[in-house]
Amino acid sequence: MAYDRPWKSFQEQLALLTVRGMQVGDESAALEYLERVGYYRLSAYWYPFRVFETVGHDRHDRPITRATDQFVPGTQFVYAVRLYLFDKELRLRLTDALERIEIALRVDIAYLLGESDAFAHLHRATFHPSFARRKSGRDPRDSFEKWQERCEGMERRSKEDFVKHYRQKHGPRLPIWVAVETWDFGTLSQLFAMMKVPDQIRIAQKYGVQDWKVFQSWLRSLNYLRNVCAHHSRLWNRNVIDQPRLPKPGEIVWCDAFHDEQRLARPFLLLSIVRHMTLVVCPNTGWHRRLQAHLERFPVPHSRRRLSLEDMGAPPGWERWWTE
Repeated sequence: MAYDRPWKSFQEQLALLTVRGMQVGDESAALEYLERVGYYRLSAYWYPFRVFETVGHDRHDRPITRATDQFVPGTQFVYAVRLYLFDKELRLRLTDALERIEIALRVDIAYLLGESDAFAHLHRATFHPSFARRKSGRDPRDSFEKWQERCEGMERRSKEDFVKHYRQKHGPRLPIWVAVETWDFGTLSQLFAMMKVPDQIRIAQKYGVQDWKVFQSWLRSLNYLRNVCAHHSRLWNRNVIDQPRLPKPGEIVWCDAFHDEQRLARPFLLLSIVRHMTLVVCPNTGWHRRLQAHLERFPVPHSRRRLSLEDMGAPPGWERWWTE
């Protein structure tokens, strides 16, 4: 298929939006945002204000809709900007907490595995045989081999002075408490998934999670969240691809509010997991209160298309347990 959409100047982009029904109160400010942020990035934030038409029904007789080019009456350019700024601050606040969680997990894993062997991460025997030997697709390498290659690559690319110093003084192999400082969240999450079940349980229980499979899924989902934040992608109402598991009802009380298919696919559950783990890492933190204050400043638009924290997957009454 040939691409048939021509290049448009910023003025033409703004004119196209007005033709489609968007109201622009301050044209110079709107042009500035188009120049600085970009039409395509902002389009993710005005997408909810487009008119949707029903094009069919699924097997459960639920309507299948498609977005048209038109905006619902009363849609203003500033609504998309406010959502964009809200989302930007949300990602920045989450990045702060995810850093604390990642650093704490590095210590947890290095301390646990390093107690038995300084180079535990280099030996297959350290890991669960089934998890470490798992293969996917046509790739002949198993999980352990792929993880080793990723780990070695990150160590090799590291420019940290402590890595250079250690190698000059002790040789090329890094003990786990040094190597772990060169890994990213994904590498850490993959290592955890290969660990023996008793080791996974010990770390999971530190964070108040009894089911190691649940905690393993939390780390995988937090890595997904971290990547969304790191790439400055839209977060507030996105469909979560890598969804976390939930513990059995009653095990972690706040989780009971998310035993719902739609809320599982929304980011508020991930925000709640970050809150839970941050309170374990930093019991006296005020981070969760600062995030709540930000969430309560959600920019509700005055248009026919109503948006709220429910679009993020926030359950009713979340404020009651958020600050406990």
